[in-house]
Amino acid sequence: MSSPHPLLHTTPLSLETDKLANLLVNVENVLIIQDLDGVCMGLVKDPLTRVIDLGYVKATKIFDGHFFVLTNGEHTGRRGVNRIVETAAGSESYARDARLYLPGLAAGGVQWQDRDGQVSHPGVSDAEMAFLQTVPQRIAQRLKQFCDDYPEAIEIDRVQSSIDAAVLDNIASPTANLNVFYEQLQDKPETYVVLQQAMQQLMEELLEDAASQGLTDSFFVHYAPNLGRDDRGLEIVRFAKEGDSGTTDFQFMIRGAIKEAGVLAILNRYYYRRTGTYPLGEDFSVRNAPKRHEELLELVKTHFDPHQMPVLVGVGDTVNSTVERDGDRYVVRRGGSDRNFLQLIQDIGNAFYKGNTVVYVDSSGGEVKNRKPLKIEKQGEASVVLEGPGDTRDGDDPLVLNMAFAGGHPEYSQFFQTVAHARQEKFRLRLVP
Repeated sequence: MSSPHPLLHTTPLSLETDKLANLLVNVENVLIIQDLDGVCMGLVKDPLTRVIDLGYVKATKIFDGHFFVLTNGEHTGRRGVNRIVETAAGSESYARDARLYLPGLAAGGVQWQDRDGQVSHPGVSDAEMAFLQTVPQRIAQRLKQFCDDYPEAIEIDRVQSSIDAAVLDNIASPTANLNVFYEQLQDKPETYVVLQQAMQQLMEELLEDAASQGLTDSFFVHYAPNLGRDDRGLEIVRFAKEGDSGTTDFQFMIRGAIKEAGVLAILNRYYYRRTGTYPLGEDFSVRNAPKRHEELLELVKTHFDPHQMPVLVGVGDTVNSTVERDGDRYVVRRGGSDRNFLQLIQDIGNAFYKGNTVVYVDSSGGEVKNRKPLKIEKQGEASVVLEGPGDTRDGDDPLVLNMAFAGGHPEYSQFFQTVAHARQEKFRLRLVP
């Protein structure tokens, strides 16, 4: 390995993962902030069938203090990542005794967990949690109404099982996941769009009901994947087209639970672990973070000691852009639930001259068909990426995806394990008990 800190941030969609390995193995002050679904686990139609490699889970312990997850999913519950980890470990008791739980932020940033599986919801009120408990039933009722209105759409003996699979009864981010419905309606795209519209309407009704209970500024709706945000800052639903399921996840989330704010919450804890001081205060959470990208970046520049700033490595799989015709002009819609947190990591690197690295994992090979695959071409002995996940007509996307794992989560998971053990040898690290 040549340099302990190669400037990966200048490279777009490189497949030379050995350069990323060089960084992760040799730079002590490095911080990995990583998404989960599609990155270290395959995308599946039914979240209950997700699996994770136990070797990968154990490898994250080698990066103890230098690795945190940042996901819109949740740690806890029947569909939470903890259950997946426990299944991989063989038992809940072993997962707990071995401290295998993945540390970091879930539910977009409002659900914190440590390695022992201790979970908290910083800044969230009891009234907000109580309202969230009513949402799964509302989603189930609306799905049942759709099935009653379109009896030819879903086979009668699959109605209840489809609803059960679609309603994600997450504690802090209840969600309608329409993958199982799309599987049955992909040959009837017009009917599927009606279902998407019904879910969008329900989300708007829930926001209105919350406001009537005095919770006006408590929640927002996250659509995944989406077409970015409109002029009001609201996410835009990506309605299905032929061969593309569009938005499948309609997530009712706690306001402030945006991944880019989660980057600051993780950095705040990281600095405390290294310096004994919270740059943003011990009580800082995504609930009291600024909402605008520029304000988040300014907060980092103002409060974080540049001498202690780590090299940040952001890892995600949900980034897209679409160019649409609007009258006599073209409009670029940039979206994806990982886009904004990766953009902030990139911009922090530029502000602090750290060369932060943005890593893209191609998750198009999963069961969920709403990701554009990377277009790869062999050039001599090397392979290069000809087209990324965005629209080829979008020529000035500010987000640069530096490193790409074209082999998806299996390739990334194996890579992570390899570099973790090399780092352990490099720094003679003792595995966290």
